[in-house]
Formats: sequence, structure tokens, C-alpha cells
Amino acid sequence: MLLDTNALLWVHRDAEQLGPGARRMLTDGRRVLFSSASVTEIVIKHMLGRLELPGGEAFPAIFVQAGLKELPLSSTHAAMMLREDHLPRHDPFDRMLMAQASAEGCDLLTSDTVLLGLGRSWILDARR
Repeated sequence: MLLDTNALLWVHRDAEQLGPGARRMLTDGRRVLFSSASVTEIVIKHMLGRLELPGGEAFPAIFVQAGLKELPLSSTHAAMMLREDHLPRHDPFDRMLMAQASAEGCDLLTSDTVLLGLGRSWILDARR
């Protein structure tokens, strides 16, 4: 399962927004991934003053230390965005994460209503 950036931050903070079903999925033994694209998004938001770095000086190692596995963004992943050409103006980080999940054949845990509205069985609501 790949965490989108919001879900990654919620997991790190053990935020109440993370729903009970999502919490069960995180502990059911499946591999939980975070994307290098999410790290990039967090860094950009931090540089803009909109977000503190999770873990401070330990960022981004804190995610691996928490048992998550990093999924680098590859050229194959980037090319998968071509299959979602109906989302050209949507958040580019969400499109990257969706492409990665699709290419890897894994679920995407997100709170993004646009992605959830696509009706894909592998795009799961982090709030539930």
C-alpha cells in the first residue's frame, strides 16, 4: 500500500483524521510504502513556510525508522501518468502517486476527493 502525502503525515503524527479502516490496513502485515514524490512535496511546502519538517533533523529517515519502505519515483512511474490524461490539471504530486501505485499494482491510501471520486477499487479513503 502506498501512502499519499497527507496519509503519510497523518501516519507520522498518528492523526485522528486517519480512519479506523485505514489504521487496520496499516497493521495487517502488508508492506506500507511512501514515495520520494511525497518527500519532495513536503520539502517544497516546508520551504514555502506551510509545513514543519516531520521529525525535524531526522527527516526523511523518520519514515524508514517507522517501518515504512521508500518507493523512488522512476521513469516508468512518470510515464504511467500518460494513462491518466483526464487529470492534467490536478495536483502533480497526486498524479505521480497514483501513477506509482498503478505501476506497482498496489493500493493508494489517500484523502484526495478527486482521486477517490475516480471509483478505482485500489484508491482507498484514508479517512475511513
